[in-house]
Amino acid sequence: MKLVKFFLESLYFATNALVVNKLRTLLSLLGVTIGIFAIISVFTVIDSMEYKIKTSIESLGDNTVYIQKWPWAFGGDYPWWQYLKRPVPKLKELDKILEKSTTIEAGTFMISTMQTVQYRNNSTENSVIIAATHDYNKIRSFELTSGRYFSDFESKSGRNKAIIGSEIAKNLFENIDPIDKEIKVAGKKLIVVGIFKKEGENIMNNSNDNAILIPINYARNIVDIQNENLNPMIMIKAKSNVSMNEMINELQGVMRSIHKIKPSEDDDFALNRSSLLTKGFNDLFSIIDIAGLIIGGFSILVGGFGIANIMFVSVRERTNIIGIQKALGAKNNFILLQFLYESMILCLIGGSIGLFLIFIGLQIANNQLDMDMFLSTKNIVTGLLISIIVGLISGIAPALSASRLNPVDAINSK
Repeated sequence: MKLVKFFLESLYFATNALVVNKLRTLLSLLGVTIGIFAIISVFTVIDSMEYKIKTSIESLGDNTVYIQKWPWAFGGDYPWWQYLKRPVPKLKELDKILEKSTTIEAGTFMISTMQTVQYRNNSTENSVIIAATHDYNKIRSFELTSGRYFSDFESKSGRNKAIIGSEIAKNLFENIDPIDKEIKVAGKKLIVVGIFKKEGENIMNNSNDNAILIPINYARNIVDIQNENLNPMIMIKAKSNVSMNEMINELQGVMRSIHKIKPSEDDDFALNRSSLLTKGFNDLFSIIDIAGLIIGGFSILVGGFGIANIMFVSVRERTNIIGIQKALGAKNNFILLQFLYESMILCLIGGSIGLFLIFIGLQIANNQLDMDMFLSTKNIVTGLLISIIVGLISGIAPALSASRLNPVDAINSK
């Protein structure tokens, strides 16, 4: 009970000193507020970017392999000009892969291009046209707000059916129900059978909001599906009980067999997966985190020195009071805690103001600039802990000097 009373009395004296010396308190807060604002702002921007990028990468599927001409990450001794000689994946190769592989749950061949889409007098330019085989919905996860997916017959026979993104539906049809309406792509008529649920933009630029999905066999009427400019690829999904490495090893052997590659020759295809991008971005953000810590660290260091200087001034101004407290029986620990509390409370208040300013800034940025950043609980706790630690470190020297004052000399000081 005495210990609790001791802490409460120390806290009371510290709080009272802060209230009485308003100007000094304000100046002290300013340094810490700027420091916490700087370091947590850096962490917040980095975390928001990292979250957005990782979410975008996850949309590619962590159990999906993309068979393409170009790799997502270059490396090794393979000359870059050799990539130019590689063939693009072909639709007929998908059937051979599915026939020979035992680790695959589903596979699809797809291409993409940009076209203007029309409905009566309305049109949207640069809409993404995705053409894929029937099992596309088993590889690429998405939801429909209305309508349905293609039937197996519609996909194989190449019917003029389309599933459109939410932005396209909004721009072309406004308040009209798009289902069963006819749109035009490259002069060809398509009947809308479904609408993708809004996904929002992402870093990988693979959102369905501004996309139209059509059967690959109908796309033959619009484009050359083997044109390299359409980025043809084969997407393969592993069975639930099969590891990615197991499927990739099998796929490599199957593809080498299909392309009739000799044992001494290099692969002429790339097996891409999301983990390649994740690793690259993790390495990048590790470097950015260190840079952010250094930049923010200098800011908080300046704030810490400011607190220490103010606390030394506070000790000099209150030397007489400290002497009187000691003369009345106050222990050294009481004086020590009094100044430590004052320093930590100052930093905690300053840090809280800095966090509040970040929160307000993020709300303005998100609303006015259409950004998507957030102040995470981790960064809030980090900011408050840094504030307390800085307060403790900055206040320890002034607090020790105050606690060691001789009561007689302190009372007689001018």
